[in-house]
Amino acid sequence: MPGARLRPVDLAREHGLSTQAVRNYEDAAILPPAARTEYGYRTYTRLHSRALGAFLALVPAHGHRTATSIMCAVHRDAEEEALRLIDESHAQLLDDRRTLRAVEQALRALEPPDPSPVAGTFIGPLAVRLGIRPATLRKWERAGLVTPRRDPQTGYRVYSAADVRDAQLAHQLRRGGYPLEQIALLLAQVRAAGGLAPLESALNDWHERLSARGRAMLHGAAELHAYLNARTPSADRTGPE
Repeated sequence: MPGARLRPVDLAREHGLSTQAVRNYEDAAILPPAARTEYGYRTYTRLHSRALGAFLALVPAHGHRTATSIMCAVHRDAEEEALRLIDESHAQLLDDRRTLRAVEQALRALEPPDPSPVAGTFIGPLAVRLGIRPATLRKWERAGLVTPRRDPQTGYRVYSAADVRDAQLAHQLRRGGYPLEQIALLLAQVRAAGGLAPLESALNDWHERLSARGRAMLHGAAELHAYLNARTPSADRTGPE
């Protein structure tokens, strides 16, 4: 690729990195190999700058590890593998969007809590209310989804209004096919937030993060596409006009 030779420090300054980071990226095959001067110093070109720009754009979109794997695949001339990695990352983003939608739908489907501060229900009536077996509620308790207290006289489980809320939310998410581990993490957030109302802010933040990642994927794809074209010009670009 035509253009003046670039020193490691030139490439580093252009992209706001240290010269050691540039060397590390070359050693990791994130960049194509550099030429060497007769004294053994690395020299880079604009093609290396495009490669580094593509990698830095891919990191916020796909994460450091996947971005590294994508660039390494490109430099092994394994473009199909690079595209597969990108596809998998897009599929994960879509799955995250579906999970968020399911959580929001589950929250909307919750029944209003019992306003009585002394309200409590036992496992049988709660199971009937949800249309599940008492054994399912016991399984959810072992997984940390619900945490009923025990009646000191009888030893029976007593579900407070918050426990009922957690059981309803767990039930909605289980119907959506989500695993117990994922549901337990969400319910832990609900409890830490002190209820559902503060969770609204977390859901909005979740939306913003997914949108930012989607935009980053668009930017990363554009930068990678530009690098691939610069690295291997297509026939229509190199043929006679």
